Amino acid sequence: MLTALMGTKIGMTQVFTETGTLVPVTVLEVGPCWVVQRKTAKTDGYDAVQVGYRPTKPHRINKPKAGHLAKAGVQPVKYLKEFRVEDANAFEPKQQLGADIFSVGDIVDVTGVSKGRGFQGVIKRHGMHGGPAGHGSMSHRHIGSVGSSATPARIRKGLRMPGQMGAKRSTIIGLEIVRVDPEKNLVLVKGGVPGPNGSVLVVRKSVRNK
Repeated sequence: MLTALMGTKIGMTQVFTETGTLVPVTVLEVGPCWVVQRKTAKTDGYDAVQVGYRPTKPHRINKPKAGHLAKAGVQPVKYLKEFRVEDANAFEPKQQLGADIFSVGDIVDVTGVSKGRGFQGVIKRHGMHGGPAGHGSMSHRHIGSVGSSATPARIRKGLRMPGQMGAKRSTIIGLEIVRVDPEKNLVLVKGGVPGPNGSVLVVRKSVRNK
């Protein structure tokens, strides 16, 4: 059984539960995905399926990828990703997969690339409180001391400093599925997920929070 699929972040909204509680949710379009390749323990040492997502124009993919997709009989797709399964032979090439693998109440982990914030200082990047706010201070938002005296006489590795913020692979774990629309391949999860609207995500049934 496949427990993960690729999808697209549509945006955030809010829904009401049966008890009248307002719940903020993120709308995800999960699938449709197509099975491109099967990997078995006999041939590859493990069982997995490679799926394709988001159809694209033929001239936008290179020849090796086009041949790989044509061998499976799958239309040109922009993204390929592999997911582990218990039995790869349970899937057929060109098989279409959608949001029906999820159900209301499932706990999922959503992985994506967080929004890029550019080069930021320590206050915004790490939440430091900054220097004195008085008129005599010359370091309102500067980083404080970074040295270590004479020993070891260098800046230690991993010190929190200004730098690139965001645009990194990020996973939000333990999100509850509030609603599922298999016909439109829509999944509504409680809370927010990484990345801007329109970004590609991986929605996976949680291993830690079942």
